[in-house]
Amino acid sequence: MTTMVENPLALQNQVCFQVAVAARSVLGVYRPILEPLGLTHPQYLVMLVLWENGGSSVRDLGTALRLDSATLSPLLKRLEAAGLVRRARSVEDERVVVVSLTAEGTALRERALEVPGRVVETLGLELAELETLRDGLSAFITAADARSRP
Repeated sequence: MTTMVENPLALQNQVCFQVAVAARSVLGVYRPILEPLGLTHPQYLVMLVLWENGGSSVRDLGTALRLDSATLSPLLKRLEAAGLVRRARSVEDERVVVVSLTAEGTALRERALEVPGRVVETLGLELAELETLRDGLSAFITAADARSRP
């Protein structure tokens, strides 16, 4: 096996390549699991934030998910059309749009409880391995964010 020192430009030695392939792969794992729930992976992430917080401003959703409004707005429109969320102007500040769960969106949480277990089962990895991977990726993201700030 070639090490990064021996060939720093080898594709397999590039962190960016491994992360990009991992991202595509994880979407492939989640797609068939989320399909019966009527959710795409990005929609599932929005729902996770709402299930955790009960409701959120569009700005706070974007911050939590690291999405800009141009990406988030169509997601929210589709979730609203599906009857899972509602968007409304805040009564305190009409510049703020608040996203909240509908009864159907709240009920969907029960069905979604099976998603994490099915992901673990599909991957065939131990939960501890996935937790270590998650923690390593969190550290990677933190380090990358710190370097990208002026």
